[in-house]
Amino acid sequence: MSDTIQPDATPRSGTTRRLLVFAPLVVFLALAALFFFRLSAGDPSKLPSALIGRPAPALDLPPVEGLTENGQPVPGLSAVGFNGAVTLVNIWASWCVPCHDEAPLLTKLAEDKRFKIVGINQKDKPENARRFLGRYGNPFSAVGADTNGRAAIEWGGYGVPETFVVGRDGRIAFKLVGPITTENFETVLKPQLEKALAAGG
Repeated sequence: MSDTIQPDATPRSGTTRRLLVFAPLVVFLALAALFFFRLSAGDPSKLPSALIGRPAPALDLPPVEGLTENGQPVPGLSAVGFNGAVTLVNIWASWCVPCHDEAPLLTKLAEDKRFKIVGINQKDKPENARRFLGRYGNPFSAVGADTNGRAAIEWGGYGVPETFVVGRDGRIAFKLVGPITTENFETVLKPQLEKALAAGG
């Protein structure tokens, strides 16, 4: 019969519309909660590296063009130079904002002659790299120019800055993701350096 009363579908369709409107918000909040949990679960600066315990990549990087120290050219970077000394390897660039923040700390660290600091200058123009080191001081005994970013990939880098501790045996002992700060130096990096210095005399 034409007079048959049909159920009103409006409430259900209204509910569906509301769910569709709030679905993206629910997904966003779930992802945000997961991200927060992952950050709070551990220090993101201590991301694991598959290279820990392995020899430093056997890469020979040319020097930064025109970079000098006390009138002498600053050499490029060779894996052979890691053997026999504890080395801090810092991946940096003049265009990297956190690199500017950590630069004074690296200069301060260079005063400790128990280990050496070398740099991998990633995807930078030589004049910008020279200007950067002229502004903050050069803590590096050697700086390799990684013009295409391949060296950073070989080191298992996530980005810049990153810092590696290489032991006297030429093997990577530790990796710090992100800039060196006064806090993570004291609590994270310094203990790893001391451990590497204590190993093998």
